[in-house]
Amino acid sequence: MADEVKNRKPFDEYADQFTITIHSFGANLSFAASVPHPPTTGQTQSQHLGTIRMSVESLKTMVFVIWHQIVRIEQSTGAVKVPGEVLDQFQISLDDWNALWRLK
Repeated sequence: MADEVKNRKPFDEYADQFTITIHSFGANLSFAASVPHPPTTGQTQSQHLGTIRMSVESLKTMVFVIWHQIVRIEQSTGAVKVPGEVLDQFQISLDDWNALWRLK
């Protein structure tokens, strides 16, 4: 295992899609990118970039740190707007969204 970790190369990618799976023993976050010029017919294609696996505790801590950083940047630069269509795709109610970000 130590050699496997030592031989891994860091990555720097842009992702516009993600999938998350959480279960009792951990969490999997998979990232993908849309193809630059998708065909006009058929299902949208994407390129799988990779999967990050972690404990649920690590994920929960990471979510908090990310949330805290977004709140700080919004305090200094203004709110980051997410379109209602995006919330609808994730089945996130406006009430739940506003409660997370403490919006009225």
